[in-house]
Amino acid sequence: MRSLSAWALAVLCAAAVNFCGNTSRAGEADARFQAICTAEWKWRDEQIPDGEDSQKPVQDHLPKVDRASQEMRLRMWQDVLQKLDSIPRAELIAAEQLNYDVYRPQIQVLIASQKFRDYEMPANADTTFWTNLGYTARRPYRTVRDYRNWIGQMKDIPRYFNQQIDEMRAGLKRGFTPPQVTMKGRDASITVVTDVTPEASLFYTPFKDMPGVPETEQAGLRAQAISTIRDSVQPAYRELLKFMRNEYLPGMRTSLAADDLPDGKAFYRSKILEFTTLDTDPAVIHTFGEAEVARLHEQMLGVMKETGFKDDFPAFLKFLRSDPRFYAKTGEELLMRAAWIAKRFDGKASQYIGQLPRARFAIRPVPDDLAPFYTSGRGGPGLYLVNTYDLPSRPLYNLTALTLHESAPGHAFQMSLALEHKQQPEFRQHTYISAFGEGWALYCEILGLEMGMYETPYDRFGMLNYQIWRAARLVVDTGIHSQGWSRDRAITYFREYTALPEHEIQTEIDRYIAWPAQALSYYLGEDAILKARAKAQKALGPKFNLRAFHDTVMELGSVPIPVLASRVDRFIAAGGKGPYPDVE
Repeated sequence: MRSLSAWALAVLCAAAVNFCGNTSRAGEADARFQAICTAEWKWRDEQIPDGEDSQKPVQDHLPKVDRASQEMRLRMWQDVLQKLDSIPRAELIAAEQLNYDVYRPQIQVLIASQKFRDYEMPANADTTFWTNLGYTARRPYRTVRDYRNWIGQMKDIPRYFNQQIDEMRAGLKRGFTPPQVTMKGRDASITVVTDVTPEASLFYTPFKDMPGVPETEQAGLRAQAISTIRDSVQPAYRELLKFMRNEYLPGMRTSLAADDLPDGKAFYRSKILEFTTLDTDPAVIHTFGEAEVARLHEQMLGVMKETGFKDDFPAFLKFLRSDPRFYAKTGEELLMRAAWIAKRFDGKASQYIGQLPRARFAIRPVPDDLAPFYTSGRGGPGLYLVNTYDLPSRPLYNLTALTLHESAPGHAFQMSLALEHKQQPEFRQHTYISAFGEGWALYCEILGLEMGMYETPYDRFGMLNYQIWRAARLVVDTGIHSQGWSRDRAITYFREYTALPEHEIQTEIDRYIAWPAQALSYYLGEDAILKARAKAQKALGPKFNLRAFHDTVMELGSVPIPVLASRVDRFIAAGGKGPYPDVE
């Protein structure tokens, strides 16, 4: 851990360590800011390592999540914020002002999360601390040290689980839990660990194929892995299963709304700010969502007529949900279609984006232990997961929009480029801001129209279906968490306005119930990018260059919406010149 006394040392090191910009020309304010963010980021990375980040070595331990550690983190971030506020922002150079405007909201979000004691609810319908370990198990392993460290991390699971359970018990006492209805059946993600042999466990995944490890060491590492899974991992999961079934699930709250949590109205408003980076009243978001749903519904009716369908909209949705032509027969067929769409985009990529990422991505099915409660797909650097579970819930007319969003040019481009911008501070390379990342990915679905990616009216209907799905989230999320909507009302609203299959509707609604405000980030982020583009096109006229605009947006990494808007203003003032001079 980096101690607070290390601040002075960080000032001396900042000139040599390029975490927060070039300090050789920086003034006093720049040096102070760089020292603060350098020291805090290093400390944060040590406190809460990202096991999914394949650019970093596998850790030999899991984070401390006990109450004392959580309270220490709150004090640390409060101290950082106080130091930040003592810096005259106007005295920073332009590049550091931008970094400051990205960094300070990060610290504010971390403080709010600690104050509301989010750590007392480390599991919801979408994400849990125990399934997150699976991401580390499935990431690339490159060195013998990675394998040894993974064994060390597995040995740390009993301590880690006990601390998480202690915090969940504290949440139970004050009614700070996920809604009970959203967590029923989620113990299946625990039994896939407890009810198999060690060799069949997802924790053994790295040891099935061990590239780069001498054969003389492979047998010993595999034996250690098997014994560790048997003696440490599986007993910890059995204790967790017992706690979930006998204590946690029966004691969960039966209400749905974030407003019903302790200090719920303030909590929900803080989550809106966290996920959208905008301090917006839920009622305003709700009204905007209703207007956008109505607008998109009219467009969907127009495309329905293009297909030649003669009946009404509900009948069209029933047709889409039941006609076999719209569904893959096998998981392999679904994966192959997704791969073909991604390769079709590859042939168009350079026409729309100047700076392409060096990284590539694989396409794989969602793992069996996650698939029943997982979204239809999820992407990021190096991997596009496609859910092949329950194929009648995976319509092909949605697949083009899904692929543009989750792979290229959506998450697989935006997140990879952020990681490749080594001239930027690490807190910008490695931090994901939902409004920006999800907004960009959703914008890419619309961009597919310009790129000619939607080959049939059904594909375009699928794109509009995905757009209205995200607009409907604005209505449903705010309806549930601030207007007293029931789960059934939310499901009925989705059935009425979207063509999502029934399984996906219920999975999605449970995600919104359990993860307040996260669902708002998509459409509000896309709206901000579309407005920024429209503003630039109007101001620049014939000078507007779409590739330069896209490069300007993605060069930022992942930033709050106000920072994006300010950057586009500078793009306009510079005559539409992007960050890369050779892009025309």
